[in-house]
Amino acid sequence: MDVLLTGHRGFIGRHLQAALEARGDYVQGVDLERRHSDALDFFRYDEGPWDLAIHCAANVGGRASIDGSPLAVATNMALDSWYFQWLIRTGTPRAVYFSSSAAYPVELQQPGDIHRLTEDDIDLNTPGLPDATYGLAKVTGERLAHYAEAEGCRVHVLRPFSGYGEDQDDCYPFPAFIGRARRREDPFEVWGDGSSTRDWIHVDDVVGATLAAIDQDVTGPVNLGWGRATSFDQLAGYVTQAAGYSPRIKHLPTAPQGVHHRVCDPARMLSFYSPQITLEEGIRRALDS
Repeated sequence: MDVLLTGHRGFIGRHLQAALEARGDYVQGVDLERRHSDALDFFRYDEGPWDLAIHCAANVGGRASIDGSPLAVATNMALDSWYFQWLIRTGTPRAVYFSSSAAYPVELQQPGDIHRLTEDDIDLNTPGLPDATYGLAKVTGERLAHYAEAEGCRVHVLRPFSGYGEDQDDCYPFPAFIGRARRREDPFEVWGDGSSTRDWIHVDDVVGATLAAIDQDVTGPVNLGWGRATSFDQLAGYVTQAAGYSPRIKHLPTAPQGVHHRVCDPARMLSFYSPQITLEEGIRRALDS
């Protein structure tokens, strides 16, 4: 296939490009770093044709960016809007839209019993309050995907949970923890009180599930995660144990920390793809890389 891939120099984008090219697809990447322009410029002027488009370009940089630069993150709504208009104008028959677990209502992610988020927890007509402007942009993008489908473009909507990997930027929690463990920091800093939970999925499994959804023409939205709740204190314990030391945990209660619980029900994904890389294996890979 001839594939248009936005954000191909980003974390998920570069892994997707490698996987697509390994199976023989031609990939045209669009990214600020390479073209000295952005995907928005591309969508305005490109006329195609493409067999498949995958949209990874977004303005996001971890929790500090989401909380500290809400207007900058909100520009994703303009980017997504132009993406869907471009799909219809060029007659691109198939597309991938990466939504996010941030699209889920924050009221379902509070302290107390863990609510495993299912795809039906978002009603796009009355979606509830998502997580900051990043989540708002993703809810809006999912609605636009429905409009694009009505115009004849098949759109696969995926909701990754906490994606991670050994080459992720250290503004995200997982690589930050790996870096602290490599430096054998003691005390070991953890943002918040350490009890918040996340559902970690390795980038290779995000890519694997994405390609499986395309190949099997899976309808969306689909959660991408393990359904395994891991607190930040537990993650610190796993990382430092794998690194061979036992530091004191120092909590930073005033640091940005987001919602309390964010864990998925992965049943829909498991109907077509089973993740391969456990959190423990992902930690080992990151420490060894």
